[in-house]
Amino acid sequence: MMGQCGITSSKTVLVFLNLIFWAAAGILCYVGAYVFITYDDYDHFFEDMYTLIPAVIIIAVGALLFIIGLIGCCATVRESYCGLTTFVVILLLVFLTEVAVVVLGYIYRAKVEDEVNNSIQKVYDEYNGTNSNAPSRAIDYVQRQLQCCGIHNYSDWKYTHWFEKSKNNSVPTSCCKSTTQSCTGSLIHPEDLYQEGCEALVVKKLKEIMMYVIWTALTFAAIQMLGMLCACVVLCRRSRDPAYELLITGGTYA
Repeated sequence: MMGQCGITSSKTVLVFLNLIFWAAAGILCYVGAYVFITYDDYDHFFEDMYTLIPAVIIIAVGALLFIIGLIGCCATVRESYCGLTTFVVILLLVFLTEVAVVVLGYIYRAKVEDEVNNSIQKVYDEYNGTNSNAPSRAIDYVQRQLQCCGIHNYSDWKYTHWFEKSKNNSVPTSCCKSTTQSCTGSLIHPEDLYQEGCEALVVKKLKEIMMYVIWTALTFAAIQMLGMLCACVVLCRRSRDPAYELLITGGTYA
């Protein structure tokens, strides 16, 4: 009786987990897409394309979870030995993949600061203030979005090619505080400008994005472990209890 109660509880949890897997698939795809979109906004400050590998893997895992949820539900309801075994094997592979995502996430998170430090000066040197210029669009977007100005502070603009050519003793208007409507970027009124530099904030933003990936992978890896455990309980019950097998198949003792 206790064994039957255990098997019923495991099946109930397993069906519920499969529903969670479907929801998780959507969340994983969303997180992966979010990383891609955000990377596109900051790609001039981060040249290593391999950083997107964790996001690619997470989207692939999300797509696979849709299939896993379907297999798991059908196998659990029908208590198919073959189906549950396939379910456990696929879950194990996905679990190992998510562990790889976590490891890669930590590796690339550690590289973010060096990557930004090596590229940000070059991006600022290529700024020309026109919307047709990609580095200019990237810098203006980042300065408005992160509310920053220059690499370390607004005075860094004095050493850029754009500042030397413009000769108007001002910084781009994207440095202006959103609360100051009459700001022209003039260094005569530095109180109208964002005081914090962009380098540290870009590094912080990219590290936060990578942590989203890491924590998402860890969370769903834990859920998948529970799914594998419940499936194994059902499988072990079937293999060790002939009476339970006969009950499922509708057979009788000889």
